[in-house]
Amino acid sequence: MTTKTAKKDQEKDTAKSTWKATPKAEAKSEPKAPNKAAARKIVREAEAKIASEKIVHVPQHGAKRIKKEEHNPKRTEKRLPIQTNQKNERSLGKHKDGERHDISIEQKLKALFELQFIDSNADKIRIVRGELPMEVSDLEDEIAGLETRINNFSTEVNAFEDNIVSKKQLIKDAHALIKKYSTQQNNVKNNREYESLTKEIEFQNLEIQLAEKRIKEFQIEIDSKNMVIEAAKNTLDERKQDLQQKKEELDGIIAETQKEEELLVKKSEEAGKIVEERLLAAYRRIRNNARNGLAVVTIQRDACGGCFNKVPPQQQLDIRQRKKIIVCEHCGRILVDPEISQ
Repeated sequence: MTTKTAKKDQEKDTAKSTWKATPKAEAKSEPKAPNKAAARKIVREAEAKIASEKIVHVPQHGAKRIKKEEHNPKRTEKRLPIQTNQKNERSLGKHKDGERHDISIEQKLKALFELQFIDSNADKIRIVRGELPMEVSDLEDEIAGLETRINNFSTEVNAFEDNIVSKKQLIKDAHALIKKYSTQQNNVKNNREYESLTKEIEFQNLEIQLAEKRIKEFQIEIDSKNMVIEAAKNTLDERKQDLQQKKEELDGIIAETQKEEELLVKKSEEAGKIVEERLLAAYRRIRNNARNGLAVVTIQRDACGGCFNKVPPQQQLDIRQRKKIIVCEHCGRILVDPEISQ
């Protein structure tokens, strides 16, 4: 009996174990539903791999990303001549106007010194004229002022004369009214009318007296203005004569030096074309600020030729080497070697 019961128990256990194992196997064999988050993660990883293959990380100046360009021999062939042209233009130092400025510092200094020499000769010719151009311009201004003064006084005189005419007309009208009122006094009927007419006559007499007084005042003003006008006319005639003389002298000096001055001006323009615009602008600015018009000076007795302040020995050595443009520390003029003119 014990053996039979034991066998029955074993059969039951095996049946339970087979019943529990079958659903698990079935569950494993059934396909699982797809997970959306996992699919998105896989897509992102694939995109990151593709991007990493096309992107290079540059360590300089932070993490910059530069896209790799595919090797195209046609593009490189087109770009090579453009790059070489840009390098050539930089090396030659071409200007915006197309002029070449590949000259050395020594040649620039020589060109500036020559330009200063030409401008100094032109200044000497202008100095020969002296103060004649300024005197002529002052006389012209004075003549214009005198003419305007005479015109203003003449308009005032005309206004006073018009006032005198109006006052004289007022006096005539007052006399006519007095005559009228005096005739009406003979035909009055009562004292009231007579008194009113007498008052009107007195009022017209006062108007006549006031008008005569105003006429006298206007006449005095006219006389004083006429005196001023006469004096101004006399001075105007004198100034015109002086102006004519000064103009004749100035025209004679200009006729003598005009050709030479025009020639120097042309030479100055031609010399200015050789110099760079930057240096030319600095040269003109220094020349305008300087009293004697010197922008480029030589070293004389270890000192600046413009302000006569001492130049240090090391700076003198640099100036003799002519490797850079050196400016005076005190006056701002361009310093050059005395032997540059040779």
